[in-house]
Amino acid sequence: MKRLLCSMLLMVVAGACTQQVLAQDIHLSQFYETPILRNPALIGIFNGDVRVQAVYRNQWNSVTVPYQTGAVSGEMKFPVGMSNNFITAGLQLTYDRAGTSRLTSVQVLPAVNFHKSLSADKSSFLSLGVTGGLVQRQFNPANLTFNNQYTNGRFDPTAPSGEDRLALRGYTYLDAGIGLSYNSVIGENVNYFLGAAVYHFNRPKVSFYKDAGVELDMKFTINAGITVPLSEKVKVIGQYNELHQGTYSEFIGGALIGYGLLEQGLESDRGIYGGMFLRWNDAIVPTVKLDMGSWELGASYDANISKLRTASQTFGGFEISLVFKDFLNSRNSTLEMTNCPSF
Repeated sequence: MKRLLCSMLLMVVAGACTQQVLAQDIHLSQFYETPILRNPALIGIFNGDVRVQAVYRNQWNSVTVPYQTGAVSGEMKFPVGMSNNFITAGLQLTYDRAGTSRLTSVQVLPAVNFHKSLSADKSSFLSLGVTGGLVQRQFNPANLTFNNQYTNGRFDPTAPSGEDRLALRGYTYLDAGIGLSYNSVIGENVNYFLGAAVYHFNRPKVSFYKDAGVELDMKFTINAGITVPLSEKVKVIGQYNELHQGTYSEFIGGALIGYGLLEQGLESDRGIYGGMFLRWNDAIVPTVKLDMGSWELGASYDANISKLRTASQTFGGFEISLVFKDFLNSRNSTLEMTNCPSF
């Protein structure tokens, strides 16, 4: 089974270096709070039956018109008969607005994930997840200027732009993604997961130009996470994400150190976390998080370290997240069916 898992993961990410990028997707520093966008096979890997996550990001206030991103997702787990297997159904809603042209993208992405139990103690699962839905993009050309509107260095807003092919101000397309993940336990208390996914494998056409036929490049992601208890009250949660889309690559990883606030040992669901993430060659991301049982509140800030830091003065993006998760008081609860990890 381990050999099969490794082979399947390699197949998912193979070819990541051969694609040419035409556009990149949105990214969030608290990427672990948007599992459908990260890998649809990661939904359902949490301690509970239901989970709702919301993330808001505001970026580049110090440089230009701020980029704003909002994401809301929901998940619910369902047992499969009398077996140890279960299914997770999810929905991702995303709103993103960027720049002077107010380029706006709205995503509605349902997802489903099947978790196959690989151990009698319900601690190891192989999961296959898929997502697919609608994406709508539009922009406002009112604030845009074009070379043809400048004469002898002077701008004439009444002059024709010369962009006759710019026939569309908005378009809609179908998008799809598929992923694989494996989560298990080392010893008794160390939880971990590994995953990989591919998005846009249907290669949707994305262009505001008439009959341009521009295709969105496939995106490949690699995911990992681990929770390591250091004492009865202290644990470390590590998260890593890597993506490749054409010529663009992104690597982000880091860890949070958590301190339990109740005398419940490793079972405590209340604690305070602090740590740091690094998006390679782009930003350092200090992060804090408060766990209040069913509710979690997180905040992070991107300190820009890229070539743009001269203009941005190292200011990047502020991000806040709110999470609700709980078990259902019903026969359909997965409370007794899985050894649920906490990441």
